Amino acid sequence: MTAVPPALAEAQLVLPAPAKLNLMLHILGRRADGYHELQTLFQFVDHGDELGFSVRRDGDIRLQSHLHGVAHDDNLIVRAARLLQAESGCTLGADIWLEKRLPLGGGIGGGSSDAATTLLGLDRLWNLQLGEERLAALGLRLGADVPVFVRGRAAFAEGVGERLLPVEPEEPWYLVAAPQVSVSTAEIFRDPELTRNTPAITVRTVLERGGRNDCQLVVEKRYPEVRNALILLNKFVSARLTGTGGCVFGSFPNQGEADKVAAQLPASLPSFVAKGSNISMLHRKLKNLS
Repeated sequence: MTAVPPALAEAQLVLPAPAKLNLMLHILGRRADGYHELQTLFQFVDHGDELGFSVRRDGDIRLQSHLHGVAHDDNLIVRAARLLQAESGCTLGADIWLEKRLPLGGGIGGGSSDAATTLLGLDRLWNLQLGEERLAALGLRLGADVPVFVRGRAAFAEGVGERLLPVEPEEPWYLVAAPQVSVSTAEIFRDPELTRNTPAITVRTVLERGGRNDCQLVVEKRYPEVRNALILLNKFVSARLTGTGGCVFGSFPNQGEADKVAAQLPASLPSFVAKGSNISMLHRKLKNLS
């Protein structure tokens, strides 16, 4: 992401919003409040959306990029910016541009990552200096996945995904395929056939032996496009679902091997190849700016 896309050319600050993969996802049970207790392992990849930010003096938050099917005020980017305004008392506003590359409902964190980049980007642009802890707490109010993007480190997550333990798994290359479906997370977690009684395991066991995705069977049953993508990718590599889907992925020791398989996928199944990273490219960019 060296060249700035034309849509972001007017921005004062341009930052990436990286994708993540759930390398495993175990569901331990359902809580009284309806949320689910889970264990999952997050890792970032060096591929994602890009956002541009410029200061407005009138206090308005204006997302200049339209996202099909998402109303302006409902977009997590706008909600994140307004939450940051309200909690900090900041009177400045922002023009925001989005270069969208990550699919909606893909299980790779597109909306959550955009929200986290917005919190970190505007904290910097507005010179708020709220710090990672406060920004992560704000992020949790927007979605369970947002704090992991705010913190920017690969993590073993528990609770509803908010209790994060930084970890350092291997950083392979990944081929991520994106079936042309948008999977509803709420729909998957409501499904009566979803496994909800997987025993808790330790982070050491996860790092040594891995784990499965308890959502995969439900997603495959509801979305044949995802099942077909898994069948196809499994011909070349051990394929898994990330999050609640619908993206599926396989890992490779180098980029060449991943590219070779990507070239054999049909045009009807979009995909990308990216390097796994235990520090998000957003945080690497922010560090380079400081």
